[in-house]
Amino acid sequence: MATSPCSSSGVSSSSSSGLAADAGLEIRTRSVEQTLVPLVSQITTLINHKDKPKRSDKTLQAIQRVGQAVNLAVGRFVTVGEAIANENHELKEEMSVACIEARRAGETIAQLTEVASLDHPESDSHITIFTDKTGVVKAARLLLSSVTKVLVLADRIVIKQIITSRNKVLATMEQLEKVSSFQEFVQIFSQFGNEMVEFAHLTGDRQNDLKDEKKKARMAASRAVLEKCTMMLLTASKTCLRHPDCESARINKDGVFHRMRLALEQVIEIVTDSRPNGENEMVPISIYSGIKEFKNKVEGLRENLYFLSKENLSTMLEVILEHTEDFTDSAYTSHEHREHILELSKQAKMELEQLVSVWMQAQNQKTKDLMEDLEVAILKTCQCMNELKREVHSAATSLAADLLKYHMDHMVLKALKITGVEGNLEAVAEYTCKLSEQKEQLVEMCRLLRHVSGTEPLEITCIHAEDTFQVTGPQIISAAETLALHPSSKIAKENLEVFCEAWESQLSDMSMLLREINDVFEGRRGEKRVYLSLPRPGKHNANLKALKPVKLDTEEQAKIAKLGLELHLLTSDVDSETEKWEDQENEIVQHGQGMSSMAYSMYLFTRGEGLLKTTQDLFHQAEIFATEGTKLASALHAFSDQVHYDDKPLLLLEAEKLISVCKQLQITAKASVQGKSATFTKVDACILKTRNVMTLLCQLLPLCCKLLRKNKAGNGCLKPAPPWREDRIRTGTNVHTPERRAETFGIKSLENHVTNMTFLESK
Repeated sequence: MATSPCSSSGVSSSSSSGLAADAGLEIRTRSVEQTLVPLVSQITTLINHKDKPKRSDKTLQAIQRVGQAVNLAVGRFVTVGEAIANENHELKEEMSVACIEARRAGETIAQLTEVASLDHPESDSHITIFTDKTGVVKAARLLLSSVTKVLVLADRIVIKQIITSRNKVLATMEQLEKVSSFQEFVQIFSQFGNEMVEFAHLTGDRQNDLKDEKKKARMAASRAVLEKCTMMLLTASKTCLRHPDCESARINKDGVFHRMRLALEQVIEIVTDSRPNGENEMVPISIYSGIKEFKNKVEGLRENLYFLSKENLSTMLEVILEHTEDFTDSAYTSHEHREHILELSKQAKMELEQLVSVWMQAQNQKTKDLMEDLEVAILKTCQCMNELKREVHSAATSLAADLLKYHMDHMVLKALKITGVEGNLEAVAEYTCKLSEQKEQLVEMCRLLRHVSGTEPLEITCIHAEDTFQVTGPQIISAAETLALHPSSKIAKENLEVFCEAWESQLSDMSMLLREINDVFEGRRGEKRVYLSLPRPGKHNANLKALKPVKLDTEEQAKIAKLGLELHLLTSDVDSETEKWEDQENEIVQHGQGMSSMAYSMYLFTRGEGLLKTTQDLFHQAEIFATEGTKLASALHAFSDQVHYDDKPLLLLEAEKLISVCKQLQITAKASVQGKSATFTKVDACILKTRNVMTLLCQLLPLCCKLLRKNKAGNGCLKPAPPWREDRIRTGTNVHTPERRAETFGIKSLENHVTNMTFLESK
């Protein structure tokens, strides 16, 4: 078997990522990577047939069909790329060069796979796929790198759209800052709301498309800030307009605008992968990550005694122990935990000294006894580090649990609202001091939780929570002072309510974060991501009257608890099924994980927890969940073209069932209802239909996994594409029509054409 230009005959993320190096470009999004998958697979299939000693007429004709199909699909792909170039003059030159290279490479592959040449591979007059191995590899690399370049250039257009949307939001924010009348403010804020919705959709799509989990978490944090700040900006601005001479009102408003600008800037940093003045992102190292790296180095001594120095190991341990001082120096760490951490730190130094001693001896004399002593030293060192990790985890999570329980009654916030309305400045000052103390406790809690969060996305979530408490605390204080100075002001009272709600919401989110950190530590499940929408549907409309949020009362939560628990169990089942897949980047797995994540957030809603606060949030989440299910059904249809003919009907039948139940859920979620009873009935129906979708998903995932393995096990022949696929491609590719012009501005149209390259699959 000859070496392929791709990493393997399987389509993996590493294959398409490797192409980026050839093209001098970096693939940062899943859409670009997954668009390349069919082409990588097809080219690999083609290359892997060139060294087979026996070549029947059927095989030769099949190889020719592969070459022609690739060439035709590349031609259609290039047509779309050229249309994009014509609409975006700043990319026209680069895009045109990449399109020319792709077209040339496609034609070369078609020539190398012509039957006339393949019948007489020994002929001097024709170079074929069997005689010119170097030419085939060169053409394949050129094709893959040029297609990658076209896709990455098209992705720049998406980035440009986000930047343009951000600039519109910033310009409108500047107008909002300068307004002096309510009438003008209402008009401009209406425009601002529409621009924020557009920005939310663009950044939401980008967040879901990012490959880097850290960037995803940072994007989620920035979008969460923008979501909460949109309502804050409304009430803070109105308060400032009502009381233009009030200094605390001005400080309150300026704080909101400043925070929104920082969040908008961070979004642009993420999508452009750049930082101001070329600075590198400085992320503090956590104790967990330090211990993990240290243990990897220690355990690596089993394989290689010379790959690092004893000074390196000592330095790594010193850094870890310095971080444990965050716990031992904290006023909120219990005496018992402090003593245990100090004791384990001392023990870790001793174990490392013993390890280094045996290690140095083993380097000089590699005897059986010394190697056994080294193994014992390695095990004892790693065990000590595990105990240290367990102790700091216990210290951080027990502190967090106690603080969250203590502050969950929101007594200080309630007191600030009461004393503010009374105009009691002295009492307000007293309670603002108590809030400042509470803020310091919660900030310290977030810092300690970051050390034990277990994953980088959860670390980023802890940093975001810390920033939120740091900023929101002073904003509540300025809002309370404004109300105390103007106790009869309804808008000042509403403004304080909004900031207090943000604080309460963050406390609730911390409870969920604490559960996730414990789950990761105990190996029950990874961190769950939930869909963030901003602003929430119906929350910020043109007349500035927000919909009153509706929450389930205790009785309603009790009624729906059983259904919620069933949904929770199903998410665990789906997670277990997705973990069985070798390729975690598979599109079916990605959709399944996304649906499980959303279903989990809906389960939390039935318990009155999580980020879905109101019934409106739940209905919106249900719509997104149903849409994700429809996307999964499309992925199943595409996958059905790769399986054996006998298996295809069953898979298509299951896909149709999925489409049906998702449509039912979407109809239910979009239905308009009024009244408490009708709203609860709709909630019940949404949870029930979500459960039905998840039940079907539990059946689909193992079926697809089984068919994929069966397909890989029997990939010995080529399967031609059905004629209906040719027709569909031919009739659906007119990029010059006005209806399709907007579609040429992104990855989606290119994705459709590259997907159509999967004409012939190895079986």
